[in-house]
This record gives sequence, structure tokens and C-alpha cells, in this order.
Amino acid sequence: MELMYYYIPGLFTILLFVFFKSKQHTLKNQPPSPPSRPLFGHLHLVKEPVNRTLQAVSAMYGDILLLRFGVRKALLLTSPSAVEECFTKNDIIFANRPFRLAAKHLSYNYTTLSVAPYGDHWRNLRRLAATEIFSPSRIAMFTNTRRKEVMLLLSELMKKCEVGGGFCKVDLKSKFIELAFNTLSMTIAGKRYYGENVEDDEEARKVQFIMREMLVMSGNSNLGDFLPFLQWFDFKGLEKKFSTLMKKLDGFMQDLVDERRRVFLAADCVAEKTMIDHLLSLQQKEPSYYTDELIKGIVMVLIIAGTDTMSISMEWAMALLLNHPEAIKKVKAEIDTHVPQDRLLNEEDVPKLSYLQNVITETLRLYPPVPFLIPHQSSEDCKVGGYDISKGTVLLVNLWAIQRDPKIWENPTEFIPERHEERREGGFMMLPFGTGRRGCPGAGIANKVLGLVLGTLVQSFEWERVSEEMVDMTEGRGFSIPKVQPLEGICKPRQATIQHSLIPS
Repeated sequence: MELMYYYIPGLFTILLFVFFKSKQHTLKNQPPSPPSRPLFGHLHLVKEPVNRTLQAVSAMYGDILLLRFGVRKALLLTSPSAVEECFTKNDIIFANRPFRLAAKHLSYNYTTLSVAPYGDHWRNLRRLAATEIFSPSRIAMFTNTRRKEVMLLLSELMKKCEVGGGFCKVDLKSKFIELAFNTLSMTIAGKRYYGENVEDDEEARKVQFIMREMLVMSGNSNLGDFLPFLQWFDFKGLEKKFSTLMKKLDGFMQDLVDERRRVFLAADCVAEKTMIDHLLSLQQKEPSYYTDELIKGIVMVLIIAGTDTMSISMEWAMALLLNHPEAIKKVKAEIDTHVPQDRLLNEEDVPKLSYLQNVITETLRLYPPVPFLIPHQSSEDCKVGGYDISKGTVLLVNLWAIQRDPKIWENPTEFIPERHEERREGGFMMLPFGTGRRGCPGAGIANKVLGLVLGTLVQSFEWERVSEEMVDMTEGRGFSIPKVQPLEGICKPRQATIQHSLIPS
């Protein structure tokens, strides 16, 4: 108690110093700001679900707001024109990421593509992603891998239906996670973790748990990011938790790299069958740059971000279809018109299926994989919407709110795929994969996979809800927006599927 008596006045003095120091660099024409509280600023406004609470704040005070979270300033945007200004005119200025304790520990100390500071290293990673990972030729190389994983899912459902007397109940949430994880792990490392031919999927389930924990912890607000003095004594033990979590993830990633290295060396570098193989070939040419840590960082971002966003988007899309049987009928009719009944659709068919693409677009509008764009930070003073924005301001784009804004969208909370038939949105009213220099380079492949999975499921089976009640669409919490209630559905093979034996047993 005596120690606390001496420390508290000093701590309060430091807090006041930090608070007033943060106010020294103040520009004249700043955006409006809601009432704040001493020291904490607007942290009291950050309540779950953050996308909804901050949408309410913007509705009350304006679509361009300046908030203060502890010692940090944040520009909160729900204005498409202001977002456009940030990612066109001021794109370089907002190309950096703010410091976050979670990002430091869970990104190999800020060296991964998603959080690396804007500079030479980030540009190298971006070039690598564009030319070596997500290039059209590289994506085409793994077309058969994606198709095979979808066929394995269809075959599993068909067998369950045979056992169930012609129909079966399906845990779609788990199936979508398994499909996304298998597709990525086969593409990246040539290894499948779920399915009949897998001896033990316990490893995958452990990794899935770690990945989900990482995403939840990354999305949760950490007071230490806004009140740095809390980091002096590891507030709530977060650094220890992050370190333990990263140690587990790193071990999994290292095992993947080491396993592929053994295969790669045994093959005498002749065949490059996976993404890790390709990265290992680059490592041989330039070992000082393409270190194991850099390769692990690339693999981690691809697997974690890819599995989460793809599986969640599949689940939301299927939930919306189950709640709107008329939409399933339209998708089915479109596929029957454009795809011969004696074969399953493939990725080349998806661009012809405009209504299916509208369903995907509408799903991403209502339930974007992440409700906020990953935060950016200004590297110098600039102007946004006519307001002065100071250097070091964190940029928060409430994507979820923009895509449900009644000023932009008619009946914004309703699922209406037809709204996209004639309307082709500009790039700043719908940004499910981000935009600008730091937009997601995997947007193209994500849309391909969504189209292939949803299309083949609707083409191959009749789908119904498990009860007459509508599917519960309650949203979860975290970095992404998962469904709170895992999605289930009832499926029955379509007559054409049985007649033409489209799905091998």
C-alpha cells in the first residue's frame, strides 16, 4: 500500500503529460467530435458490436468524425466520398498501419504483408503477392485443387444422403471451415487436414482453435494500444497471451515449411507443386531475404485470413439463400440454363452466372468478411472532406455502416440480389476486400471460390431450412463477423445429379 501511495501521484502526472502532449499538435479546421471524457477520450463509445455502436455515433454526429482513443486520434468515416479521397488523393499518406500490440506479436514483428509498414519491404511483399501468389497463371495452376476439394465435399454429402434415406442434415459451418482450410492447405503445402482419407484431424482442429482465438484477440479492443502506460506492466497479461499464441502458430507454420522442404529437396528441385515449394525455390536464389520467417509470415496470412473470410462468407451466403428460397430457385434456373445437365459447373462457368454473382455481391454488402477496413495511419498532415487531419491519425472506415447506409441503398437491411443487376457500384460504396495500395490482393480468388462452392451446392442438391423458423442471422464478435448460431441445412440430391451420376462415390 505504501508503494501505491508513492506511485499513484507520479502515474497521474505522467498521464496528464501524455494527454496534453497529444493535444500540442492541433490543426484549426478539424472534423466534428462527440463529447469525450478526460484521459480516455471516446473509448467509452467502443462497445460490442463495434460496427453497430460506431454506426450509431456517426448517425448522430456526422459521417466524418474525429475521435480520441486515449492518446490516439482516429478519423471515423462512413462517407464514401471521404473514403475515396483517402484512398486516391491521400493513398500514400494513409498507406501505413498504426501500432497495435496484437499486430506486433502476431505478425513476426510487423513483417507480414497485412501489417508491415509502408516501404521497401512491404513493396517487395506486395509485388510477390501480385506476381507469384495471386497472378492469373498462379491461380489457374490450382484450379483442379479447388475443384477436387469441392467434389470431396459433394461426395461426402451424397453418401450422407444415401444413409439418411435420400436426404440429410448438414452442419454447414463446420463443412465450410473444413473446405476452406483444406483448399488453402492443399494449395500452400500439399496437405489435407479434414476428410475420410485423413488419419487424424485433431491437429487441424487445434490449429483452427488457435486461429479463431488469434482473430478474436486481434479484433478486441486493447486498452494498452491507447494508453501506453498500461503496457509497462502487461495489462491483463496480454503480451504473455499473445506470445504463447504466436509460439503455437509459429510451430505449426515451421512444421509446414520443414515438411515441404524435405519433399522439395528429395524431388531435386524439379517440380514446384505448392506455394511453399515456390517460395523455397526463391529462398535458394536469395536466402538472405526469403528467410523461413518471411515464408512463415506469408503462409500464416494466407491460411488464417483466407480460411476465416472464405468460410464466413460461404456461411452467410448460404444462410441468406435458405431464408430466401426464391433466390435459390433463381440460382438453380440460371445454372440449368448455362451449364449442361450432364456435368457440374466449373470456375469458367461462374462469370456467365450473373444472378449467382449478384447473390455473392449482396452477401458481401450485408455481411462483409470484416466490418472495418484494417486500420490505416496518416504519415503526414492532410485534408479529408475539407477538414485538416494531423499526422499520426488512425483511419477507421466503417465498411459495414457504409454498405447499409439508407442514403446510398434502398431498403439497406434487406437481401435483394436484383439490386445489382443494373447498378454497378463505384469502388467506394462497397469495399469488402479493401481498396488502394493495401487492398486485399486475394479478392479475385475469393470470388472464384465463393461462386464455385455456392453454385455446385445449389446445382447438385435441393436445400431447405432445418425447421420452418428463419435462420438466425445474429452476428458474432471479433475481427470478422461470424454467425453466432452455426448454420445447418437439409439437403437432398437433385434428380439430374442422380440421373447423370455427377458426383462420384
